[in-house]
Amino acid sequence: MAKKAPRRTAERIAEVTLGLFNRFGEPNVSTTLISAELRISPGNLYYHFASKDVLVNHLFDQYESAMLALLDAAPDVRDIEDTWFFLHSLFERVWNHRFLYRDLNNLLSGNRHLEMHFHAVLTRKTHAFRQMLESLAAAGLMRIDPDSIETLSASMSVMVTYWLSYEYVRDPRHAMEPANAGLALTRGAQHVLALLTPYMASVDLQNHLRGLSSAYSATQR
Repeated sequence: MAKKAPRRTAERIAEVTLGLFNRFGEPNVSTTLISAELRISPGNLYYHFASKDVLVNHLFDQYESAMLALLDAAPDVRDIEDTWFFLHSLFERVWNHRFLYRDLNNLLSGNRHLEMHFHAVLTRKTHAFRQMLESLAAAGLMRIDPDSIETLSASMSVMVTYWLSYEYVRDPRHAMEPANAGLALTRGAQHVLALLTPYMASVDLQNHLRGLSSAYSATQR
């Protein structure tokens, strides 16, 4: 059987760095630590990524690509199950690059690339929520006026953007650990779904939304 080709060094560096950033936070991870974790020289690291900021930008670009691809699917959300799956998938992408959200203010204040692009992602996120709400209203599943759609889509964006910060404050020692992914994702999605519940077009739809959320979270315990 043919041997698999070894992964390119740049890919290994990005993967290991993402794991370190996610676990310890970007400010607490130096290029020296990254090199040691990879068992390569700092010179080899700098050959592929000239600075830590270049590494951060590379990882952000990965996140941005994955997030925008998901947000493009927002108009296709047409029922409650689609809504739950869309929100859970969105939180998965946040979790996969959670260091961005854990250290958001610090990263934006010192990185022009992130400052510009993260703002664009936030705008797209809010627009995607607006499209999703309009789609659910058009399908007769929600009773919501245009002004409320604007307010609710912004509230959903705030919840998604700062949910992991809330989780981190609640439990700084464990919240960002991989073992807590299922619980963190479920709680975040549940709270966003709770924002939708009062606008569902009937009591049956409200109960269905609550039931779906509760049943799904039971599998994460």
